[in-house]
Amino acid sequence: MDISAEIPVYHIFIHPMDIKELKRDIWCDDPLPAQMKADGKRLEVDLRYRGSHIRDFKKKSYQISFYKPQIFKGVKDIHVNAEYMDTSLLRNKLSFDFFSELGCLAPSSRHVFLKINGKAEGVYLEIESVDENFLKKRGLPEGAIFYAVDGDANFSLVSDLDKETKKSLFLGYERKVGTERDNFCLEQLIYRINTIPNNEFEREIVHMVNVDQYLKWMAGVIMTQNYDGFVHNYSLYKNSETGLFEVIPWDYDATWGRDVNGKYMSASYVRIEGFNTLTARLLYVDNFRKKYRNLLENSLKKLFTLDNLKPKIEALYNHIRPVICLDPYIKDKIDYFDREPEFIYSFIEKRNAFIKSELGKFN
Repeated sequence: MDISAEIPVYHIFIHPMDIKELKRDIWCDDPLPAQMKADGKRLEVDLRYRGSHIRDFKKKSYQISFYKPQIFKGVKDIHVNAEYMDTSLLRNKLSFDFFSELGCLAPSSRHVFLKINGKAEGVYLEIESVDENFLKKRGLPEGAIFYAVDGDANFSLVSDLDKETKKSLFLGYERKVGTERDNFCLEQLIYRINTIPNNEFEREIVHMVNVDQYLKWMAGVIMTQNYDGFVHNYSLYKNSETGLFEVIPWDYDATWGRDVNGKYMSASYVRIEGFNTLTARLLYVDNFRKKYRNLLENSLKKLFTLDNLKPKIEALYNHIRPVICLDPYIKDKIDYFDREPEFIYSFIEKRNAFIKSELGKFN
């Protein structure tokens, strides 16, 4: 089979000694030199493993940074995700596409087939890095970008991890783009979220957060049911022109009815009110609560429906199905892969019904 006729193929070439070094310490973030052949071009790249708990999996995920040239097709880094615990290999991409449909900023993604030194590694999801090039490609103003790296990114003064008062309000974040001054701005945001009096909150928060965009993002987290979505799986972008923070989704494989281990998650598991401090304070305000309810109602009628989503899921499934048998980590579990679309369809119907039944909370 000509794989490239189905999906793009990335050929990675790395010295055998460097492969040994890569495998010697899977937690090391120091990149190793490699060559990559993609789209008819041979490129010099840096390669390393990526992720946290996913590094223990047999099928590794990678970060690829372009070295020569330093920018390729408008990006300097790409994430190549194994999606090892998602039997469908669809959930991350389906989520990012859904957030875009809601009107949120979201990374672009596509399925690729990865080979390392000629050995098939299988079907991966290439995900755009959220960085300065992410902004340039969309014609957006420059701005600081932060990654929420653990549960302390909960917009609270108290740690989500140990329930103690935070020693630093920057806990839970890593700055991807920007300066130390931007770190201070983020800390100030978190402090103000927690200390603005209730009678001033509606008036003040709109000068710090793009509230309309945040509410769309909230709706996306709730409909896709990302349990960690409110305290972890996102990036923050501070628009230099408006001065407002916006939220960008990230790491959405544990969604659409599956948890982080790929296990069944009830369609009623995640409450529609969300989990973090900023969300709670926004929903305390009548105008914001009404906007959020309207967003959910409209999405449940038009976007988060089988009529809208089933053709997209079928198209993604049919796109990668011909090469699944060549993935050494999935080829013996193809029956699981084939059953997942129906599982996702069932989740959409049940989650839609559950959210509708809960909307009365926002009256």
